[in-house]
Amino acid sequence: MTFYEKLAAIWKKNDSMVCVGLDPDFNKLPERFRKSSTPFLDFNKFLVDATSDLVCAYKPQAAYYAGQNADDQLAATIAYIKENHPEIPVILDVKRGDIGSTAAMYAREAFERYGADAVTVNPYMGSDALKPFLDYADKGVIILCRTSNPGGGDLQNLMCDGRPLYEHVAELARDKYNYNRNVALVIGATYPEELGKVRSICPDMPFLVPGVGAQGGDVAKVLEHGAAAGGYGLVINSSRGIIYAADPELAARELRDLIRRSAAR
Repeated sequence: MTFYEKLAAIWKKNDSMVCVGLDPDFNKLPERFRKSSTPFLDFNKFLVDATSDLVCAYKPQAAYYAGQNADDQLAATIAYIKENHPEIPVILDVKRGDIGSTAAMYAREAFERYGADAVTVNPYMGSDALKPFLDYADKGVIILCRTSNPGGGDLQNLMCDGRPLYEHVAELARDKYNYNRNVALVIGATYPEELGKVRSICPDMPFLVPGVGAQGGDVAKVLEHGAAAGGYGLVINSSRGIIYAADPELAARELRDLIRRSAAR
């Protein structure tokens, strides 16, 4: 099953566009997990088991594991999801972008070492840096387009041939990079109008949408501007707003239900 197929199936099965970002910071973990020899794995297992019927994807950010000497717990987390909830795609958030030979090793890392279903990539170095990822036809390649951080506009909004650069990235994703129908785009919830512009360029492409919750993105505006014609099309990520909530299951359910209500308007 390809990434597109897996995502389409879980959207319908769980009737959810919620993605939970598995970004554990040791100092923020509940005390019972800090006492464990594998604190991040145990915390992630708790989160996954509590929310597996409420989500369409999980998105571990690799830096939280590499920076805390816990790559083995990242691998074990992905293996746990694949074994116990194999219908839910795992997006490895690494934002890779390097020359072709190096990119090939990064692609092996993401898809063969970790077994992720999709990976985030940076398009700044162009097609030869993306091709090693794109050639894994059954895996998702999620390209940074218009990101949620305030500084994203420094480059992404630069005008090129009368249009902002992020629109050119969207067109390249649609017309050049998507030869295996495995491309998606990162579009931040904090810029809903720009999200709408990209949706008009890529009407059927999945979008990974960070920026709701702690970053303040408006779910209703995300749905208004970004939902695909079929009613889904979005992977709306929340990390801190769910994983550090007093009740992560309730937080995920509330976000799922808010998305459902917004979609029904």
